[in-house]
Amino acid sequence: MDKHFKFTNSVIGLPLFFVVFLWFVFWLEIRFDFDFAHNGIYPRTFSGLQGILFSPFIHADIEHLYNNSIPLLILLAALQFFYADQSVKVIGYGILISGCITWVIGRDNYHIGASGLIYVLFSFVFFKGLQSKYNRLVALSLAVIVVYGGLVWYVFPSPELTGNKSISWEGHLGGLLTGFFLSLLYKTPEYKKMIKYDWEHPDFNASEDKFMQRFDADGNFVNLPVVEENLEEQELASYYVSLFPEDLKIVTNEKNESKPES
Repeated sequence: MDKHFKFTNSVIGLPLFFVVFLWFVFWLEIRFDFDFAHNGIYPRTFSGLQGILFSPFIHADIEHLYNNSIPLLILLAALQFFYADQSVKVIGYGILISGCITWVIGRDNYHIGASGLIYVLFSFVFFKGLQSKYNRLVALSLAVIVVYGGLVWYVFPSPELTGNKSISWEGHLGGLLTGFFLSLLYKTPEYKKMIKYDWEHPDFNASEDKFMQRFDADGNFVNLPVVEENLEEQELASYYVSLFPEDLKIVTNEKNESKPES
């Protein structure tokens, strides 16, 4: 089952490339005095549709970018390691679907930042781990909720999210719903434990096992009961039985000696 989880260069390369690209876009904005904020999602406008593709790569300031970079590195690495076959699809469709939800339900303002994608990754890793019922993935889900469980509070509107330095709770909610939807859409292999011993089989019967018969109901070691053998079968087994007729000839036992001369 561990063959599904392999460490490759992409486990580090994909998160690094994505985050470095975000910093590169931010550097371009500062270096050439661009204002990419107008390329973000502006809900329910035709021009705002471009933000569905561009908004995850645009950030308001360095604090905004830094706060998104660390979760992206961790969650993208976890996604690539445990769900390598689904990682590109989750990222691509996660950006598109969560962006569309934000475009529909968002406030009349520009929505920018990769936080929507962070919620997609958080939601997908958490729910898919629970759905798999595989201990390692369930443990990953619990680790994610322990570390980033506080993110759940930012999917609801509150005064601190709608003030002067507002946070797009609509984008967070869209990302959370998108991650849950993708966890249902993309199936993962059934992670079954390899059976090494007879007692691991679901149809194992302890009463028929020779080793388990050496213990009583209280777990004490006992001798096996003496099995009375069938004497008739034992006598028959002592004879050689053949289905072919045999022609036996009796030969007198004579010594191989030369006769005396007369």
